[in-house]
Amino acid sequence: MRILVLGHGKTGKLVADVAHERGHGVHVLDAKENPSAAALTAPFVAGFDVVIDFTTPEAVLENMRACLAVGAKMVIGTTGWYEKLGEMRGLAERRGAGLMYGTNYSIGVQVMLDLAEKMGASLKNAGYTFSISETHHVSKLDAPSGTAITLGEIVEEAAEIDEIAIESKREGDATGTHVLVARSEADTLTLTHEAFSRRGFAEGAVRAAEWLSTRSGCYDFHEVYTEL
Repeated sequence: MRILVLGHGKTGKLVADVAHERGHGVHVLDAKENPSAAALTAPFVAGFDVVIDFTTPEAVLENMRACLAVGAKMVIGTTGWYEKLGEMRGLAERRGAGLMYGTNYSIGVQVMLDLAEKMGASLKNAGYTFSISETHHVSKLDAPSGTAITLGEIVEEAAEIDEIAIESKREGDATGTHVLVARSEADTLTLTHEAFSRRGFAEGAVRAAEWLSTRSGCYDFHEVYTEL
């Protein structure tokens, strides 16, 4: 399989490495080589089976418009653009493209989200208040993280409560920690996911690309991660 990786940051580089390890051909474009999605012409994109994007919230929208418009299959690891999700889904559906999106491609985080849903439902009307904290590296552009937002939305729906407060911290080269706390007068329950490296994100994204390569349509990674 031929994979085009957009973004040459730390995660993008690791995605390329993991794809090589799994036997795929890989081409990487950094921001300087792809200003305003200029490199993503129809003939160029047609040379790849799947495009994986780990860029920025600004760049990813231009990249998606260029690739989805020609029916490409895309795995989007970038966050901070979800206000345009409806537009991007519509474009993918009209063009017969494939779109995989998710706030986090770590399998461990997906399990955390499932546990958080059960936690919220089980503690509904039991006198608990919920809070979320997340810590990432100082160069992460969006705050709160997409994962923290997703975590909050899942618990809010399961527990039938209003918006949960999220505390965001940006420290050094922190890879990513998410903590969900449920507190009552009697006790505290804490659910934590701590990433030791970016490899979990990269492996999940490549496995998502392998899964998407034979499909069209739009998919939330959390809904399909058990199939990878």
